[in-house]
Amino acid sequence: MSKHSVAFKLSVVEFYRKGERSAREVGAHFGVDHSTVRKWVASYEAHGAVGLAKKFSHYDAAFKLSVLQRMWEDGLSYRQTAALFNIRNKSCLSDWEKHYERGGIDALSPRRKGRPRSIPEPPGPKEPDASRSDDKKSREELLAELSYLRMENAFLKKWEALTRETTSAQKRKSSKR
Repeated sequence: MSKHSVAFKLSVVEFYRKGERSAREVGAHFGVDHSTVRKWVASYEAHGAVGLAKKFSHYDAAFKLSVLQRMWEDGLSYRQTAALFNIRNKSCLSDWEKHYERGGIDALSPRRKGRPRSIPEPPGPKEPDASRSDDKKSREELLAELSYLRMENAFLKKWEALTRETTSAQKRKSSKR
């Protein structure tokens, strides 16, 4: 939830727009930072009350590039650009600019959030090759399948022996008590 409601933000903006006090004085009166007051006023002037509502958004690379180009062409500040495009956090514009300078438009594409996975994602499910009969498979394919089935069989036998061994060891431990 947002720290300040839309009604509170609107009252701060209206109080400032009366023109009697500076952004610093209005901020001190309402207990918010003066830069926040200026940001709310700019957003309100550009988009109305909708500009004060909380917004969760993810931007694609083309939008980010168009925002940067407009900022560079018109010589706008980060604050002005954020207000113009209704972007809540002006600091993301400097990040977009740095990413673009380092890697071009590809660096602007959204990245996966959070810690990278240490285990690679499993491949998609294999479709069974049941439609092909054994008669149509080559000798190499049949030998590869036979080898795989033998390995699977040996693994299952080994696993069964190990589980039998551990259960019997547990029974022996419990009977000694």
